Amino acid sequence: MPKVIVSIDGVVIKEVQLTKDRTTLGRRPYNDIVIDNLAVSGEHAILQMAGQEVTLEDLNSTNGTYINGKAVKKQVLQNNDTIEIGKYKIRFLGEQVAAGYDKTMVIKPGAMPPAPAPAPAAHDGEPGSAAIRVLNGAAAGREVALVKVVTTIGKPGVAVAAITRRPHGFVVAHVDGADNPRLNGAVIPVEPVLLKNGDLLELAGIQMQFVQA
Repeated sequence: MPKVIVSIDGVVIKEVQLTKDRTTLGRRPYNDIVIDNLAVSGEHAILQMAGQEVTLEDLNSTNGTYINGKAVKKQVLQNNDTIEIGKYKIRFLGEQVAAGYDKTMVIKPGAMPPAPAPAPAAHDGEPGSAAIRVLNGAAAGREVALVKVVTTIGKPGVAVAAITRRPHGFVVAHVDGADNPRLNGAVIPVEPVLLKNGDLLELAGIQMQFVQA
């Protein structure tokens, strides 16, 4: 089944299976794929599926729609095509299954996932192991090890931040949701911010602490 993978600055924020004949993209909340960004028009584009063929059509958007860097009005999508809307990239996958993309880890009181296996030892110049410790709610005291390259935390549609492992350390960025997550009391921007041991994060009322070995 065809699917699209939405990302910004290399961070995946959502995956959507294309199950309907018409799938709409835009900033307004009634769209099938909502991208809450001012660069995206209220009704920006539409994906139309006929059998195994998927066609992308721009709906006279303000900033345009691009496929693999070229502005388009209407075009049949090929496997691995990259749709660009504002700063967002939407990768189209045909019948092939996307591998390596993890869904957002949703932190709910009393429903914390088990801690993953410890991170492997760091090589020279790479960050060591790190974790996110929940400070309040029913899940207070639980830790989630940051063993993946990208770990997304929060509540989809409300507040989602992504923590990315980079050669010089871990960075955090706001990737989705109208409720701005905070770092040490300040709003987290969409541009990645370097995390330091002991930093405090707050997303959708859940307070967490970044802990690095």
